[in-house]
Amino acid sequence: MTSKPSLWRHGDFRRLWASQAVSDFGARITREGLAMTAVMSLAATPGQLGLLSALANGPALLVGLAAGDFVDHTARRPILIAADLVRAAVLITLPVAAWLHLLSLLQVYVAAALVGAASDFFDIADHAYLPGLVGKAHVAEANARISATESLAELGGPALAGVLFQWLTAPVAIAVNAATYVISALILGRIGSPEPPRDPPRRRRGWVDGVVTGARTAWSEPVLRALLVMTGVDGLFGGFFGALYIAYVLRTLSLGPVFLGLGIATGGLGALAGSLLARPMGRWLGVGPAICVAGVLSAFGTLIVLLAPPEPVRATAALVASQFLGDLFGVVPAILAVSLRQTLLPHGMLGRVGATFRAVDGGVRVAGALAGGPLGGVFGLRATLIAAIAGLLIGPIFGALTPLRAVRAMPTEEA
Repeated sequence: MTSKPSLWRHGDFRRLWASQAVSDFGARITREGLAMTAVMSLAATPGQLGLLSALANGPALLVGLAAGDFVDHTARRPILIAADLVRAAVLITLPVAAWLHLLSLLQVYVAAALVGAASDFFDIADHAYLPGLVGKAHVAEANARISATESLAELGGPALAGVLFQWLTAPVAIAVNAATYVISALILGRIGSPEPPRDPPRRRRGWVDGVVTGARTAWSEPVLRALLVMTGVDGLFGGFFGALYIAYVLRTLSLGPVFLGLGIATGGLGALAGSLLARPMGRWLGVGPAICVAGVLSAFGTLIVLLAPPEPVRATAALVASQFLGDLFGVVPAILAVSLRQTLLPHGMLGRVGATFRAVDGGVRVAGALAGGPLGGVFGLRATLIAAIAGLLIGPIFGALTPLRAVRAMPTEEA
């Protein structure tokens, strides 16, 4: 078998890497920007923020159910390009509506749902596309590099969003993000490597069979089953947390959007460090133990911001420390778990199993966001967020009690 070139010399991987760098940077502007717009311009309540988060994450359930079989029987690069163009087209409607003084919370809801759906389709196809492009022996390295780029986007994107939304206007930030998706699509169009052969058309049985096959495959393999349960638990309580976090920082801690952007940017620096730490930590502790240990450390790091008083200097310091540590250890299990899944599965199953994980994550995030918003209004933002972090500890503790703890290294044999 002919070996793949080094990733530094792999031109098509560099193109994939560059396209994701561009779109990831813009995506951070929109992720924070939609919530900032809802809070600052449209006076969204905690319940409405929960609904916004649910609509952004909810498409993962529907897309996950429908996309797996399609991705496994279709060329994946055109799916990536189409998803980028759809996101650009949807987002550009927001600045147009704002300039016409027609922007409403309903339109923000619809945009969040459509962009979320296109992003979920992109991610499912991307995770299935990467192993065939670089080879399974390079998957962990490729994921670490892509994660490092995402971390740089996390470092710069939210900070820029905070400045744009405070000093300029929401339409500027959203228009910039729409342009990044167009640029990403153009770069993807220059990739020339052929994709590995797909299953013959006669074996395709439709999306229902794809859902069943993906779920059965994920559940029948003990390590994948552990990762699937952990994904569900993390998604549920992550939905709680994500629905209320921005409101907590802006309202309870009384920090402005620039400080929020600074804190999240610091999280990007932590995530960058985590992307460099993931592979060494996997070697030191073993892949499975590293996933579990890093998950616990990430939850405790995130807790720091909830212990801060509503005083600007100490609240900002707590926000920065919390984002740095939470993201540093949060990105380690993300890289290792996705790489483990990609190396355990044959190329022809990556789409369906990836869609199963996406559907589970999206479905429970919707439940978490819908529950978290009203609970935040009843019990207070801090109490609800502390409960969410306690829930985030359940996943890694569960993983440590399963066969995942015995996984020491990534399988690298080509399937």
